[in-house]
Amino acid sequence: MANEKILVVDDEEDILELVRYNLAKNGYKTVCAGTGENALKAAKLESPDLIILDLMLPGLDGLEVCRILKADSRTSAIPIVMLTAKGEEADVVAGLELGADDYVTKPFSPRILLARLRAVLRRKSLEPAAESQVIKIHDLVIHPGRHEVLVRGKPVEMTYTEFRLLHSLARRPGWVFTRSQIVDVVRGSDYPVTDRSVDVQIVGLRKKLGPCSEYIETVRGVGYRFKE
Repeated sequence: MANEKILVVDDEEDILELVRYNLAKNGYKTVCAGTGENALKAAKLESPDLIILDLMLPGLDGLEVCRILKADSRTSAIPIVMLTAKGEEADVVAGLELGADDYVTKPFSPRILLARLRAVLRRKSLEPAAESQVIKIHDLVIHPGRHEVLVRGKPVEMTYTEFRLLHSLARRPGWVFTRSQIVDVVRGSDYPVTDRSVDVQIVGLRKKLGPCSEYIETVRGVGYRFKE
């Protein structure tokens, strides 16, 4: 059973109760807040292991709460899973770029929410992979030191930008990267990376990966992630 403390932020009492009940049933300690202002106070006082944050809050909205938390050294390392309404793709992208770790759209399945927060907590508990660490995922091997990619044992030629893109995604499986985050990570001298060109890079990368192309998933309206 889990014993992490989760701060749940939502102005709808029934949502708070639904999430609190399911978290408690799975062994999590819960703290609830109904406003952005109370969420900020609770985050500092309770030091939760993760925050489930609704974006549509009265007064101080979820995006502003996320921005403040990530700008404060006392709370910046706390993972955030956003709750968003369907069709709020722009808010999802904004939240991820502010530092949120994942999102779940309303209406949501408690099981899906639990799976997402477990994945985020698991990623946070692991030490970040070193830049030089070899990554092996089924038929795919990425060797940063050699700048080498093997698919089913056969080397695949890649540009600097393609390699950086693949390596960045593969180091954080399950992590959603927006297009502009990818731009920041993979800027290279061989290709003028922009938001629009990221999609072109992904198409080319998938083609080179062949049977391993399915490892790179498209998150509609948001960006990309490496299959966990």
